[in-house]
Amino acid sequence: MNIKITYNWLLDFLETKASPAELQKYLSLSGPSIERVEKVEDDYVFDVEIISNRVDTASVFGIAQEATAILPRYGIRARLKINPFEKFRFEKIKNKFNEHLKISVEVDQKLCSRFTALIFDNLTLGRSPDFIQKRLKASGIKVINNIVDISNYLMLTLGQPVHMFDFDKIFDQKMILRGSKKGEKIKILDGRLANLPEGSIVIEDGEGELTDLCGIMGGAKSAISHQTKRVILFVQTYKKELIRKTTMATGVRTLAATYFEKGIDEERVEPTIVYGAELLEKYANAKIASNLIDIYPNPYQGKKIRAPYSIFEKVIGEKIDKSTINEILTSLGFKLQEKGEAFEVVVPSYRKDDISIPEDLVEEVARIWGYDRIGVNLPPPAIVNQPREFEELFRFSIKTKYFLKHLGLDEVINYSMISKTMIKQWQLDEKRHLRLSNTISKEIEYLRLTLLASLYKNIFENTGRREILKFFELAKVYYRKKNELPEERYKLALAVNTDYFDLKGIIEMLLSEFNLNEVEFERGISDQFYCNFFNPEVSATGFIKNQEAFYLGQSKINERVFFAEIDFETLVKYSRLLKTYIPLNPYSVIKLDLRVRLDINKSFSKIKKKIFSMSNLIQRIEVIDQYQDKITLRFYFNDPERNLTEERAKEDLTKIEKIIYDL
Repeated sequence: MNIKITYNWLLDFLETKASPAELQKYLSLSGPSIERVEKVEDDYVFDVEIISNRVDTASVFGIAQEATAILPRYGIRARLKINPFEKFRFEKIKNKFNEHLKISVEVDQKLCSRFTALIFDNLTLGRSPDFIQKRLKASGIKVINNIVDISNYLMLTLGQPVHMFDFDKIFDQKMILRGSKKGEKIKILDGRLANLPEGSIVIEDGEGELTDLCGIMGGAKSAISHQTKRVILFVQTYKKELIRKTTMATGVRTLAATYFEKGIDEERVEPTIVYGAELLEKYANAKIASNLIDIYPNPYQGKKIRAPYSIFEKVIGEKIDKSTINEILTSLGFKLQEKGEAFEVVVPSYRKDDISIPEDLVEEVARIWGYDRIGVNLPPPAIVNQPREFEELFRFSIKTKYFLKHLGLDEVINYSMISKTMIKQWQLDEKRHLRLSNTISKEIEYLRLTLLASLYKNIFENTGRREILKFFELAKVYYRKKNELPEERYKLALAVNTDYFDLKGIIEMLLSEFNLNEVEFERGISDQFYCNFFNPEVSATGFIKNQEAFYLGQSKINERVFFAEIDFETLVKYSRLLKTYIPLNPYSVIKLDLRVRLDINKSFSKIKKKIFSMSNLIQRIEVIDQYQDKITLRFYFNDPERNLTEERAKEDLTKIEKIIYDL
C-alpha cells in the first residue's frame, strides 16, 4: 500500500526544521519508506510505502508520529504540534449536540466494532478550500465538492475512512447495518451493480433498500448531490476479514477498503468525527443537528506487556541505555513505567494488533535506535546432528537425482496438493485424502497419496513441446491416520512418453546403481489403489527382497504415457552404496543362445528363479532380441572350479529349454 502526502500538510502536525530530503532519508532508514519526493509548486509530495501491519502510519498524522520518534535519533529536533487523539475529543463539540434531527440505527456488532454518526443541517455544497484541493490533487485523489473532499481529506489526515450520506434520501430515517443475504445486489456510487457474496457488510434503509457497501463504497441511492442540504457523517470500524472477502469477490477496490481490510483501531473514530465536524462547520457552513450516535460496546482497555531491560541486549546483541529505551518507546506512544530492572508498557490502541510480545518492543526500539548501529558479530557456529535415517535419506536422494539426470530425465517439483478434479480423474477415494481447510486455490486442496497424478499432468501439459519427455519427482506423500498426525513417506515417481521397456530399463539401471540384486518383477498390479493408474495388460509390480517396492506400467487413460512409482524409503533401506566384491573367475565363460516362444502368461522372473535353482553353472541371463511371438535369451555358463566345456553347458541348456516350456 502506498499513500501520497505533502510536506506542508505534514508540518500542520509536525514541528521540525528537517528538509524534505532529510525526512525521506531518515524515515526510510527507520520507519515508513518514502520512495519518492517530487516538488509541486510551493510544496513537496512524498510517495510513502506503508507495510501491511502498520496501517496506523498510513496518514499525515501517522507519519508525523513516526518522525517525532525517528528524527531526534539523528540529531534533528521534532515534536508534535497537534495530537488529534488529545485535541479532538467529544467534549470539544458536546455542547452542540441536539435533537433537531434523529435517525434510528441497528448494528450487528459482530460486523462493526464501533459505529459513530452525526447529522448536519443547513450545509452549503460548493468548492472546497484551495489548500484542501491542492493537497488532494497532489495525493492523486480527484476533487469533487467540499463534502466529498472533506471525507477524503479526513481519511488521509488521520488514517480513518469516513462516509457521508444524504440524510433526506434515507427512507424512514432508519439504518440497519447487517450481513448481506445470498443473491443481494447494490448499485454503488460509480454506477456499477455489485453482486454481493453472502455476509458482506451492508446498510439498508427503512424500506429495505441497500444504501451502503460498508467500508468499500457508498450506494448510489444515498449519494451526495447538488440538492443535498443535510448529511449524515459516519465513522466506523469493520471486521477486516469481511471487507477483504467482499473486495476480492466483487472486484470493487477503493482506498477506503485498503485501510479497512488491514484493521483500523476503534480509538481513531472519535478524533476523526470531531475533526470532521470542525471541517464541515468551517468549510460547508454545516451545523450539528443531532445527538451523537456512538455504539462502542467493547472499548479498548489497554494491552500491557512486561519485560526485563536485559531482553534488548539478549535479542539484538547490543547494550542500550534504559533512558534511551524509555525515550524511544514513549515517543512511539507507549505509556511506560519502570519496575526495577524491568519495565511495563501500555500498548496504544493503534498498535494493539501489531505489538503482542516483548520481542515486538525490542524490534521497535532497534529500528529507531538504528539497525546500522547493531554490530556484525556472528553467533558461534553450532552443528546440529540430524537423525541417521534423515542423513541416509538425504544422501540417497541426492545420488538418485544426479543419476536420473545423467540418464536424461528432467526433475519436476509439484505442489504437495492436488485438486478434487484430479482425484475424480483417477477415480480415487476423496475421503482417503487429507483436505486443507484454508486452501488459497481449488487446484491445491488435497494432500497427495501418490505422485503419479501430478507427473501425468506434467507429461500431458508438455506434450508437443518436445518429442521425447522423461520426468521424475522425488517428494513426500501423505496418508490419513485415524486420530493421529498424517504419515509422511518419500516416493520416487517417473514418467516417460517412449515405451514400457525404456521405463523398465531406467528402473533396472537405478536399482543396479544402488546394488540391489534381489529384485523381481511380477505381471500386473497387486495394490488395489494403484490399479486406478495402470493398464492391467501392460503393468508390473516390483519386489525388493520379497517386499513390494514399486509399480510400473502404461497409463490407464493414455496409452502413450508410461510411469512408475517407487517407495523410496524401501529403496534406501535395502540399498548399498558400495558393491559387494566378487573375485574374478579365471575360468572360461560359455555363452549360448536359446530362442523360445513368448507366452504372456509366463513370468520371466519366475523362469529365471527356476533356472538358477536348477543349474549352478548359470552366471546370468539376458534378453537380447524379440521378433513377433519369440524372444532370444542369452545364457552365460561358468564353473568356478574348472574350465567348462560347451558340451556340458549344452546339457544344462537342454534342461533349461524343457523347464521354460513346462512352466
